Amino acid sequence: MLVIHRMATTTPITFSLFSTSLRLLTKLSTSPSLTSSLKNGFSFSTKISPTKITSFSLQSRRNNGFCTSAITSPESIETLVDEDEKSLEEGSFSEVRVKLPTNESSEKLLRVRHTCAHVMAMAVQKLYPDAKVTIGPWIDNGFYYDFDMDPITDKDLKRIKKEMDRIIGRNLPLVREEVSRDEAQKRIMAQNEPYKLEILDSIKEEPITVYHIGDEWWDLCAGPHVESTGTINRRAIELESVAGAYWRGDVKRPMLQRIYGTAWENEEQLKAYLHFKAEALRRDHRRLGQDLDLFSIQEDAGGGLVFWHPKGAIVRHIIEDTWKKLHIERGYSMLYTPHVAKGDLWKISGHLDFYKENMYDQMNIEDELYQLRPMNCPYHILIYKRKMHSYRDFPIRVAELGTVYRYELSGSLHGLFRVRGFTQDDAHIFCLEHQIKDEIRGVLDLTEQILLQFGFHQYEVNLSTRPEKAVGGDDIWEKATSALKDALDDKGWSYEIDEGGGAFYGPKIDLKIEDALGRKWQCSTIQVDFNLPERFDITYVDSNSEKKRPIMIHRAILGSLERFFGVLIEHYAGDFPLWLSPVQARLLPVTDSQLEYCNEVANMLKADGIRAEVCHGERLPKLIRTAEKQRVPLMAVVGPKEVEAQSVTVRSRFGGELGFMSVDDFTCRIKKAIENRSSF
Repeated sequence: MLVIHRMATTTPITFSLFSTSLRLLTKLSTSPSLTSSLKNGFSFSTKISPTKITSFSLQSRRNNGFCTSAITSPESIETLVDEDEKSLEEGSFSEVRVKLPTNESSEKLLRVRHTCAHVMAMAVQKLYPDAKVTIGPWIDNGFYYDFDMDPITDKDLKRIKKEMDRIIGRNLPLVREEVSRDEAQKRIMAQNEPYKLEILDSIKEEPITVYHIGDEWWDLCAGPHVESTGTINRRAIELESVAGAYWRGDVKRPMLQRIYGTAWENEEQLKAYLHFKAEALRRDHRRLGQDLDLFSIQEDAGGGLVFWHPKGAIVRHIIEDTWKKLHIERGYSMLYTPHVAKGDLWKISGHLDFYKENMYDQMNIEDELYQLRPMNCPYHILIYKRKMHSYRDFPIRVAELGTVYRYELSGSLHGLFRVRGFTQDDAHIFCLEHQIKDEIRGVLDLTEQILLQFGFHQYEVNLSTRPEKAVGGDDIWEKATSALKDALDDKGWSYEIDEGGGAFYGPKIDLKIEDALGRKWQCSTIQVDFNLPERFDITYVDSNSEKKRPIMIHRAILGSLERFFGVLIEHYAGDFPLWLSPVQARLLPVTDSQLEYCNEVANMLKADGIRAEVCHGERLPKLIRTAEKQRVPLMAVVGPKEVEAQSVTVRSRFGGELGFMSVDDFTCRIKKAIENRSSF
């Protein structure tokens, strides 16, 4: 089904991105500069979950806004091919969306992917007879298989894919067989497959099930599979990459060759998936961080340690100021606490018992052991304990942008998303039992307020309840869980319940934000804690002058500034909105004769709190292209006429030429747009 929305126009809306055919887009599927090849200001966006892509869209910014259209079935892509480009330019069509199936929504797709893994293994062993097979599951976007074999390259992947195509073309049946454990062991030993033997030992159920591809290849497997290889569309399969993987994930075991592939029900879905990959690559925060000079990881200093460059630091400053302002307005007190503490503090908190593998080794200072902090919670509790509290003092809300340090394996580090030192937007609320609901609701309101500031308004919310092993009595667990539910219900947010998924110390709410690609990122968390108040023996005096234990709520909204910044970069593809952009306006002199005037205007803008700079020394077209590449929202071109009229000619990155205007008008419009969080 093709659904087309049109704005005020009588021109038929068609969809042709290039001069001849949408099919040409597949040539861009691995290009990091996808949008540079698109006409009319169009760019791709996608719908992707953390590990699986669910839909595909194409957007164009027109008049600083978006208009939308959608394709709701992959087959309808073909109706868009070879259309007249002129009608696209005249019309308002701007978004196409292809809904892709998932393993959960399509059993056929799951069977295809599982069978493709077996077909790939068969192809590999035909081409490389000495290769030993291990495991080959389906995954969210396809499949993989691990082999004990000599390293292979992308060129080898092409050979393997051709062999897969031949196997698929032979339409070989997939046959399920049940055998005894002894029979399975006998067959495996005859083939000299040591990994299969280890897999067999790990299978507890009987009988043992085996799947054959024709009478030429088999593997231990529980299924499911398609009936025959001929039911697989070989044009909907692609081998993507090869990587190293330790057997059973153990660095002490052999290094294997893992071949990743993707498989779909038809060729159109594969094309859409490749476009998704290209768009995700275009938005990759690691590349954009370098291209836009936002941050770096300096290996001379160590992996997983972030260096914020001036432009990235400006964005961080804005994030922090926004965060602090809103917290102070909602009754939080700001804290600053040390980066290290005596090791005994982490014994009391339990981190040395339950979290030691994520902590750095202790330091001996004057015969006392000190520890880099992995969390901020104990520090906030120590501040609470500095004096006795009355029930009249509650709720007590404290917040800190606290930098913590956690050990991560070097292989797990990933740009800003997985680092060893990061700053949490941490806060703790000490309250009474009857205050839990209102405090949680307050946190939900603040979470929404902050996330909306940065353009996030779609959330996935989960409420996790008591696990089997937990501290605290049934009564307090029930009260706290009910309070979380009531707060979510009051807020009107839909949520899923994760039964038994809570922390051992209390129930929690987890919130994932959805970015421009539809990917979901774990961000905000709200946790009720019955454990630390007990461990640190914190109390208050109630209305009967008796000592009672307060409820403690942990909460973070952004999660970590580093990770949130990475999400922001990818959400906006580096095109930060005007209010958040590191450089808001760039003055471009036509010749050096206008340089002095440009500097004067830049200083005037800076005096009004606008982040402005001057760029010169090259021809104007090159200066404009450079500003575009560096995602500068506004350019002010200055020639002799502008100097004479004490004005500028303004060009917007998304609005195009905006014309001649006075410096005062330019300044006022920028300030108004910043104040309203709107475009210029």
